Amino acid sequence: MRLSRAFLPTLKETPAEAQIASHRLMLRAGMIRQEAAGLYAWLPLGWRVLQKVTQIVREEQDAAGAQEILMPTIQPAELWRESGRYDDYGKEMLRIRDRHEREMLYGPTNEEMVTDLFRAYAKSYRDLPRNLYHIQWKFRDEVRPRFGVMRGREFLMKDAYSFDLDKEGAVRSYRQMFVAYLRTFARMGLKAIPMVADTGPIGGNLSHEFIILAETGESQVFLHRDLLDYDVMGQAVDYQGDLSPIVDFWTSRYAATDEKHDEAAWAAVPAEAQVTARGIEIGHIFYFGTKYSAPMGLQVTGPDGALVTPEMGSYGIGVSRLVGAIIEASHDEAGIVWPDAVAPYAASILNLKPGDAACDAVSERVYEALGRDALLDDRADRPGAKFADADLMGLPWQAIIGPRGAAAGKVELKRRATGERLELPVEEAIARLRMPTLPPVAGC
Repeated sequence: MRLSRAFLPTLKETPAEAQIASHRLMLRAGMIRQEAAGLYAWLPLGWRVLQKVTQIVREEQDAAGAQEILMPTIQPAELWRESGRYDDYGKEMLRIRDRHEREMLYGPTNEEMVTDLFRAYAKSYRDLPRNLYHIQWKFRDEVRPRFGVMRGREFLMKDAYSFDLDKEGAVRSYRQMFVAYLRTFARMGLKAIPMVADTGPIGGNLSHEFIILAETGESQVFLHRDLLDYDVMGQAVDYQGDLSPIVDFWTSRYAATDEKHDEAAWAAVPAEAQVTARGIEIGHIFYFGTKYSAPMGLQVTGPDGALVTPEMGSYGIGVSRLVGAIIEASHDEAGIVWPDAVAPYAASILNLKPGDAACDAVSERVYEALGRDALLDDRADRPGAKFADADLMGLPWQAIIGPRGAAAGKVELKRRATGERLELPVEEAIARLRMPTLPPVAGC
């Protein structure tokens, strides 16, 4: 994309409503625009990041055996009355009536709808286990929406729902999602720590929330240092095999938010292994047995011919929230520092003197070679403004092309995360920009 043609409304000043880094930087970098309290339009730069985050989530869900579907955003109220949650959920639920005065709601979550969907087709134990997921917009009418996409009213969410014949199978499904979440966040350059959590309005008796460390985190967290050193992507995973050793590693070492903090258990952790920090929740998984399947009459025929009520779990990732969380964990005073896997483009190409024949030729060569994965700053602005915008947008690489270097057939590369600089011949610079780079782990 040529910056001279891009819809990329960057801001020099920080909007007054932006209280945290991700909100401030997303507005300034032209990623989002607020349309109403807690409601945001995603502009092209932000949308590209959101799509990349979504695709990683999708790939890891597929790898773990979950199957993608798409359910409506609007749900019939009677489904929620079947489960008993319609009156209990509170004012966060947006309740509406259609033209026929039928009670409807804008879904804050989908346990009821997916249970209704599954009971229409599942008749036998042979239809289990199954894990269905979708990536869909949700709405929760927050009392005080704030912090940009970190706590909005409308948000993009991946929610998955497992159905198993018994508790043993349900725990196996839970472990599959537990490991899939670790890998999902690691691929995005994040170190996510699973911590025992309250089940809240979802219900159930087994739950973990996945927390990344960030100075602006909403929760105080306490954890064993071993958890920061574990290489999530260092081994292949067999989702049909025994995942308990991986899960046991994470759950046998202390990790808790302030809500679940146990001073006595914390005191038993060696002082040199104690880590205290701030954290941001980016995912939450639940096992809740028959909380929804029983009241909604979901039953299948078991191997012995008797009717069985399937055991269920649900697994959520705030996909749009993740974009803000990544920025909270990976930024500096100049702007965003994107991990490679989720960056909107791989590189900013900075033509420092548009109109100069050599600068234009080298810039066009690099731009042509990188194709859709580059942002060419061909604006007739001073170099300082181009450097500032490149740092603000935080693409992993900056390819800097000035008259002196272009005349010598050289490109200066700057690595945004480290400040490392290289001066290379044009073709070598292109090869370096195309080279896959392992994502740095943010939030450690």
